[in-house]
Amino acid sequence: MKDDNLLLTLCLVFAPLSLMAIGGGSSILGELQHSVVDDRHWLTNKAFLDMFAISRVAPGPGTLIVTLMGWHLAGWAGAIVSTIAIFAPSSLLVIVIAHFWHSRPDAAWQGALVYGLAPLAAGLVLSSVLALLSNAKGGWIAWCVAIMVAVAARRVRLGPLTLMVVGSVLFCGLLMAVG
Repeated sequence: MKDDNLLLTLCLVFAPLSLMAIGGGSSILGELQHSVVDDRHWLTNKAFLDMFAISRVAPGPGTLIVTLMGWHLAGWAGAIVSTIAIFAPSSLLVIVIAHFWHSRPDAAWQGALVYGLAPLAAGLVLSSVLALLSNAKGGWIAWCVAIMVAVAARRVRLGPLTLMVVGSVLFCGLLMAVG
């Protein structure tokens, strides 16, 4: 991709998303997909989903998808700039909030912040799930498996690895039964 200011643009796209990542990196996937696929056309939906899959199986945080995007768009410099842009703003914000949090341990705003951000984080994660499932090629089978795994996670309390295996087997079984 030819863009004289690509590194700056990567920083300007990913840094604000860093501050929106309340609830973890999964909470910004919907907006990330919208920014890089729909708005800027840096990636196709398939390329985005491929990078998402790679970032999920790789060790480390899920926001490493941004590193893959930066590398894809601008090589090593893009990978480094994108990684710094996605991790630095939120890390600095956590340091500042932690300072105030510990200096005023009984402040009323702490409870309000915790209770206020919980539904926001849940909504952001759900919007990311919606964006990913809408662009996946699994169709209604993917939706059904996702719902069943979510219910199982809540009711049976299985670990994430077990849920991934169960979901994969369920998806493949349904896919073979239907197709």
